[in-house]
Amino acid sequence: MTLTTTAVLVPLLPFLGAAAGLLLGRRAPGFVRPLAVLPTLAAAALAIAVAVGQGGGTATDVATRLTPTGSVPIDLALHVDGFAALIAVLVGVVATCVQIYSTGYLRDDPRYPSYAALVSLFTSAMLLVVYTGDLMVLLVGWEVMGICSYFLVGHYWETEAARAASLKAFLVTKLGDVPFLFGIFALAADTGTFRITGIISSVARDGLDHPTLIALLLLAGVAGKSAQFPLHTWLPDAMAGPTPVSALIHAATMVAAGVYVVARLLPVFAASAAAMVVLAVMAAITMIGSGLAALAQDDIKRVLAYSTVGQLGYMTGALAVGDRGAAVFHLLSHGAFKALLFLGAGVIIHAAGTNSLAAMSRMGGLARRIPDAYWTVTVALLALAAIPPFAGFFSKEAVLGAAEHAATGEAHGIPGAAGWTVLVSGLIAALLTAGYATRLWLLAFRGSGPEAPDRGPRPLAMNAVLWVLFVPTAAFGLAAPFLPHWFDGRSLAPTLTTSVLGTGLALVGGLVTYATWRHTTAMAARTPVGAAAVAPDADPGRLLLGPLHRHAAAGFHLDTVYSTLFVRPVRAAATLVRFLDREVVDTYVRAAGTAPRWLGAAVRRAQTGNVQTYLGALLAGSLLLAVAAVLVATGTGA
Repeated sequence: MTLTTTAVLVPLLPFLGAAAGLLLGRRAPGFVRPLAVLPTLAAAALAIAVAVGQGGGTATDVATRLTPTGSVPIDLALHVDGFAALIAVLVGVVATCVQIYSTGYLRDDPRYPSYAALVSLFTSAMLLVVYTGDLMVLLVGWEVMGICSYFLVGHYWETEAARAASLKAFLVTKLGDVPFLFGIFALAADTGTFRITGIISSVARDGLDHPTLIALLLLAGVAGKSAQFPLHTWLPDAMAGPTPVSALIHAATMVAAGVYVVARLLPVFAASAAAMVVLAVMAAITMIGSGLAALAQDDIKRVLAYSTVGQLGYMTGALAVGDRGAAVFHLLSHGAFKALLFLGAGVIIHAAGTNSLAAMSRMGGLARRIPDAYWTVTVALLALAAIPPFAGFFSKEAVLGAAEHAATGEAHGIPGAAGWTVLVSGLIAALLTAGYATRLWLLAFRGSGPEAPDRGPRPLAMNAVLWVLFVPTAAFGLAAPFLPHWFDGRSLAPTLTTSVLGTGLALVGGLVTYATWRHTTAMAARTPVGAAAVAPDADPGRLLLGPLHRHAAAGFHLDTVYSTLFVRPVRAAATLVRFLDREVVDTYVRAAGTAPRWLGAAVRRAQTGNVQTYLGALLAGSLLLAVAAVLVATGTGA
């Protein structure tokens, strides 16, 4: 089987599995789990085969004309380079782990068949985005992911939180998709093609007529899909969906799509220095703001959600300094440890019976009860905090090293302001990341008090998947010296300056958080009412943030701002339209029917059937006409 045929089967198999799962879910429930796991597993195996065959060498490009359009043609194009090959492996492996994990996590859920089919369709759409070489075909996968996320986030539609979160995710991402669509059209009109390779060649050869406008339009769609400031607010709320869905969205699909698209189209963005600065500022605000918000969250999944927002900020920061290799390297590393963190969080929540870190901090023995989750999540948090030698250290230092090169003027064509913005904010974010990672570990695993009630053993599938993801989390960074030919030939080795600064700040953040936790727990133990009564006040995040805690816990009130600026005016306008429709338009419609009805009733009363009445009316009418004629004639004569 050729590389091209194998690559085509990678997104096709999950799609066929989704279609079969939807058709057979009710008729043959015994086939639901095999149809969920096996096509995705086969797609992952084929993605690995494609990566091995591609080997980081020359990209494979195959295309066929989809349909004549009369202007810019649309092609069914396949483009497999080192980036696409590795990201497809990430998507396939994480999706397979999510499907296997879900067989245990949702084993008693009556809606599991539709859930599994939507996860397979979600996976297929992301793989289409990764492998396609045409922007219009990419847009199809882009939009299918948005639809799937709406249904999956709202899986528990009986709850108000899930319904609101799914609607919010759909609307916010669609808000970004509108300018994204216009950006694609403007780019195609400027370059004469939707083919990504053709666009890159045209930009290198002739440049763009409106590079800043096109880049900013595309950036709006990326900000929505990849949850970057100011369109990031949907992602923390999306935690209302099942935990495996959170792992899939945060690690391998949806949010990764925006970063990948910018990486593929980076020369388009690099053509505008203003767009690169905007991208750098957006990344800086995202990194720092999400780190502060994560330090104040009580829900373990919301902590991880804000963590994802911040790590995506690192990726867009790497793109802002022109290093797509570092961005994709961190995307791959983050995909491994973030999938592990979310799936591990599912095990923790299952054992504790709650999402609340404050409640977990009042439970003793949780680490002993779930040793698999304890050890794997501990390593994943170390990777998140960029502690060597775990994967997150190498990928995050690659980002900071790229920012250092741009700041010192070593990156050709990249504004120094963008480099300094990403470097400084990245170092501050490293401090915050270690702080909230340490806080999560302490509150979840070092709680004191009575043991949580035993909720039964976790299914084997849930624990096994954690150890599968543990391997790349612990060891993927060690492959950095062997990966440059997959990443445009750029070295991914960490630089000394950023390594010392980044690791030092991470250690400071972790140690300060630990010292604060020790201090607060010691104070709580000495109080007369006991530790349990003051557990919320013993949260190290509350003391570290001080008066900022209340605002950080509310996401700095961005939802309130959006509600004031957009939601309330739209609702007011809708109320006005409804009033006009009901009280004005409907009044005219009702009058149009009422007037003829009244006229008909009056005419009907006149039709008595009495000849004398008819003759009397005729004579009276004739008399009135005669009088009127005389009056008119008299008036005319005068």
